[in-house]
Amino acid sequence: MLRPKIPTMPTPTGIVTPPLVEPTAVVQHTPAPAPVAPVATTRPTVQLTPGALVALVGGGTAVVLVVGAVLVSMLLAVAITAASAAVCAVVLRSLLASETKRR
Repeated sequence: MLRPKIPTMPTPTGIVTPPLVEPTAVVQHTPAPAPVAPVATTRPTVQLTPGALVALVGGGTAVVLVVGAVLVSMLLAVAITAASAAVCAVVLRSLLASETKRR
């Protein structure tokens, strides 16, 4: 019912040969260009002034302090969560143990 239709490739009717290309000789009549003196690049060079260096160091220090504070706060949140889960486990264990002693 659902069969794909595969296209058939038509067969060539005769022998197909590529057209003949006759090689031509290339003769250069112009003399070689004279060597050009190296041109100075126009790229701007980065020059760090003392003020820019201080700003760069200050910015790097600020990034390190912010990332460190975020990581420490995440570690502290995990530690507090683990401690509260441990306290809940101890309380539940105590409640279940005292209930079995009453019976």
